[in-house]
Amino acid sequence: MEETKKIESFYDLNAWKESHKLAIMIYKITKQFPRDEIFGLTSQIRRATVSISSNIAEGFSRNSHKEKLNFYSIALGSLTETQNQLLISRDVSYIGSNIFKNIWDQTIIVSKLCNGLIKKMRSFNHNT
Repeated sequence: MEETKKIESFYDLNAWKESHKLAIMIYKITKQFPRDEIFGLTSQIRRATVSISSNIAEGFSRNSHKEKLNFYSIALGSLTETQNQLLISRDVSYIGSNIFKNIWDQTIIVSKLCNGLIKKMRSFNHNT
């Protein structure tokens, strides 16, 4: 029987681990964006992606389920923003279809994990 590791820090959360992985993917791919996008799309998508894991981390440290829910919801909003910017990046040919699919698939993983955190916090709010 597999032993479940106790979650002691934000970086133990799968949602944080996968969002961190997404941020690394975004940083790597945006290095190849045109130089004139450094203050445009490159900066926007990097900030949105970093915001996902940052809000998961901040939410983890909050004491109330309501506060946690708020930060996890903000993380999900930043993820949606990232997805929008990925679509733009693909549509202006900054990202090829294979790389886009890999990153998009990672956003789906993060979305499911964030929604799981949100659902869990909502269940605590309804039970109190």
